[in-house]
Amino acid sequence: MPKRLLVAAAAVVVFAVAFFANARRLLNTRGAVARTTIRSPEEHTTTDGSGAVRSVQAADVDLPAEAADEIWTPMHLERLARTYWRFLTRITLGAVRVRYRDDGRDVCLFGIRWLPLLTFQAPEYEMDDTRGIVRWRIEKGLLVARQGRGGKGYLEIDVRRCPPPSRGQARLHVELEVANFYPAIASGFGRWFYANTQSRIHVIVTHSFLRSLARLDLAESQVGSLVGVEDVPDPGTLIRT
Repeated sequence: MPKRLLVAAAAVVVFAVAFFANARRLLNTRGAVARTTIRSPEEHTTTDGSGAVRSVQAADVDLPAEAADEIWTPMHLERLARTYWRFLTRITLGAVRVRYRDDGRDVCLFGIRWLPLLTFQAPEYEMDDTRGIVRWRIEKGLLVARQGRGGKGYLEIDVRRCPPPSRGQARLHVELEVANFYPAIASGFGRWFYANTQSRIHVIVTHSFLRSLARLDLAESQVGSLVGVEDVPDPGTLIRT
């Protein structure tokens, strides 16, 4: 197996060990102000004929209507995005860390810049009265095969306001999607290894993140491009940071 794939495989193993050592603490729902219910599709992870992977995990978050109105702003969408990266670092005991650049961010093993597992372009935001999206296009990384580089694939968080489940309550449907992702280790024996390690771990971590939203503990943004932006933009508006 090429050196690059060995590093990628080792990173997956480190990620798995750290996650399972720390999951119980972070999945404690004490202090929850909302209720989350996993709503992922039955076929949540698929691979097309070219080897591109699509994976979708989702949950309904039921919370007080007043709280939903308060957080339905571009600023809080940016904070939700940061919350995902914070969760990833915490759940792996710091084995995975995010390094920020002016034009994007790198998800690095132990925060080491020359060990970028995934490198993303700057996030894109879209928001209106009923839907908010943050999307990171995948640039490159140790976990990305050559044909998947250059922004062809992406990671996306999609939040939609749904009909309220009861009076005084609100429901947000949150989906986390990886699309057009070409795994570096998904060839030959690596295909089996990917399906039984990296892919499974991704699903477990994503479901864990969705459940953690019950606390509504949104992290402060590291970039802060949308700090103080409370007005919801016109439908279809794209904000690059």
